[in-house]
Amino acid sequence: MIIFVGRSNVGKSTLIYQLTGKKVRRGKRPGVTRRPVEVEWGGRKVVDMPGFGFMGGLPEEVQERVKDEIVRFIEENAEKIELAVLVVDGKSAPEIIERWEKRGEIPIDVEFYSFLRELGIPTIVAVNKVDRVKNPEQTLGFLAEKMGIRPEEREEVMIPVSAKFGTNVDLLRREIIKRVEGTQRTSRTT
Repeated sequence: MIIFVGRSNVGKSTLIYQLTGKKVRRGKRPGVTRRPVEVEWGGRKVVDMPGFGFMGGLPEEVQERVKDEIVRFIEENAEKIELAVLVVDGKSAPEIIERWEKRGEIPIDVEFYSFLRELGIPTIVAVNKVDRVKNPEQTLGFLAEKMGIRPEEREEVMIPVSAKFGTNVDLLRREIIKRVEGTQRTSRTT
């Protein structure tokens, strides 16, 4: 199983469509995906998880319940999850991270990356909307530093993409396939 996770409205569903050609429900406003949505791709289950964080028009307690359900789903299925793709909005993530840190809080994208790693789930960070980023290299460096991704692993862990325009989707696809095939080989030999 491959899961796509991230804040609301970062382009998870669009990225899944670009990768797999399978349509999943998409929308312009946050909170369209409210339950895990599964599609088959290459003999694997790909799960589009609901976004966490702000969801337009939903009360805060509903947003918190969705976040709790996401965490519970991942914890309960951690052994089955071969790979997580954490999708972040390359344009807004640096600003959001700085705002949370100024309040003395751990930014949710950073916390979620740590959560996936603590569960031992191999994770790729797809930095989406790179077409709207003025200095992609600086943004990738900032995000890698905040998430604790070492410079030598950044190219394999962080992939700048534009789901809207298909930029680097092939690169992401190759990395996903490489990782899940590596996981499968490792599982068979242990």
